Amino acid sequence: MAEELLQKHFTPYVQEAGEEYMNSDQLAHFRGILEAVKLQLMEDIERTVHTMQDEATVFADPNDRASQETDIAIELRNRDRERKLIKKIEDTIERIASGDYGYCAACGVEIGIKRLEARPTATLCIDCKTLEEVREKQIAK
Repeated sequence: MAEELLQKHFTPYVQEAGEEYMNSDQLAHFRGILEAVKLQLMEDIERTVHTMQDEATVFADPNDRASQETDIAIELRNRDRERKLIKKIEDTIERIASGDYGYCAACGVEIGIKRLEARPTATLCIDCKTLEEVREKQIAK
């Protein structure tokens, strides 16, 4: 869902030769992306709440009722995932304001414009993220 929003709502940033990393233009670009995605997610959540209130039908047939409850559970799970993403977006906007955005939280190197456009909430460079995923796989086994 969020990936679809990202593809629709922004034009990729074109970095000029010799341009300073995470300058004000780049930060404004990413803040705009994050705020647009957050707004869209909040609208989707609000729409879901209204839809669920409007469609609150009590079915006499147990199968229909079970189907409705399953649909509601799936929808609520999706909205919870989106609520967590909104929190992550808010944290990222705070990192932009504090000047920490665009740098790896683990090693401090530049995350990179292309990676941030693919995942604006990224906190790790690709190398640190890869290591984290390897560790997660080892622990899961």
